[in-house]
Amino acid sequence: MKSTNYTIALTHLTSRLKQTVVAVLSVTFGISMYIFMNNFMSGVNSTQNDLAFSTLANIRIYNDLPEYNRDFEQLTENGTYLVNVRNPRSIQYTEGIKNADEVVHQLKVNTPEKIGITTQVNLNVFYRNGALKINGLLSGVDVANEDELFKVSEHMYAGKWGDLAQRNNGIILGIGLAERLAIGLNEYITISTADNRTKTYKVVGLLKTTIASVDNGKAFVQINSARDLLSENRSYATDVLMNIRDFNQAMEVSERLQGVTKYQVESWQEANGQLEAGKVLRDILAIAVSLTILLVAGFGIYNIMNMTVNEKIREIAILKAMGYEGKDVMEIFLFQSIAVGILGGLVGILIGYFVSVIISHIPFEIAGLEYLPIDFKPSFYLQSFFFGLLTTIIAGYLPAKKASGVDPVEIIRS
Repeated sequence: MKSTNYTIALTHLTSRLKQTVVAVLSVTFGISMYIFMNNFMSGVNSTQNDLAFSTLANIRIYNDLPEYNRDFEQLTENGTYLVNVRNPRSIQYTEGIKNADEVVHQLKVNTPEKIGITTQVNLNVFYRNGALKINGLLSGVDVANEDELFKVSEHMYAGKWGDLAQRNNGIILGIGLAERLAIGLNEYITISTADNRTKTYKVVGLLKTTIASVDNGKAFVQINSARDLLSENRSYATDVLMNIRDFNQAMEVSERLQGVTKYQVESWQEANGQLEAGKVLRDILAIAVSLTILLVAGFGIYNIMNMTVNEKIREIAILKAMGYEGKDVMEIFLFQSIAVGILGGLVGILIGYFVSVIISHIPFEIAGLEYLPIDFKPSFYLQSFFFGLLTTIIAGYLPAKKASGVDPVEIIRS
């Protein structure tokens, strides 16, 4: 009986070929758009993450000066805290992290998720070239570890990132800062701090990240050179930065590390909540649009299957009069919707893939990009096929249920 059911279902599909093609195209369009939308949004999110994390660490440890009063808390015998209140101007607090090496050691021991750790000495300075004077940020970095975390060497416009490690007086400037100072490779620049400490550096490289705050106002030197400029010890740092395997887990890791060190531990979500909010909103938009398209396709299939049931109502009555049960009739029409879903899903996957490939080759020269960002994830293709097939089954079930309940006596008499 089952083979006969399938034969009848195929006959229905091929006898009304135009309706079948329209139903297949509805599924095809829905699935191809689902794939394209998710590929594109995922590509945008990945590109944004790459741009953001080219300068932003997953977790940052720094000295949080407003919490200096913690040093004046004393735990009494009865379990309460005695706080010594003093004039804040008379308190000798320390900026930065004096024992950065110990902090790095603690992170290595207590963070199995880590993939890289580096230290920085960041300070505001004045860049001078002749009569030109520009305020900016100077970062003293561990050259090798900095590149491991942020892939800085990939953004070099002139010179090599590794050259910074070869010269104690070397400096790498953001391309915009170099242009504003009218200075080029192998020329010398003078830097002065707020305490009137000055030092002359040789430009060994130019950096172009497409991030305005970096390109237009930031420069890099060896971390020991920055320490010398501030007259600080060899374990001093203003920031200890760490990346972990899954940057989405940064909040949980930072909360755990807060009990390990006395310094402030901050995840990238806390420092840049707008990045996470933007990603979530784009994901919601992509899912909403994609599922809406599939829902519209489902309504189209429902209408077509419903029309088929109405057109074949006398045939259904004859089949039931010949001994076919309701479940056989339901199977006939449900098989038709499943066949439409499978065929439309396979074609939709191919079209969605080729559309994504074409879009990925469209020039898009903004923020260092060459083409529109597309992320080809196999999971999107599996999801689209599953949701497309589910939509067609649901859309075909209701007309199939209606067909299975047909009373042959009433139909034949009418």
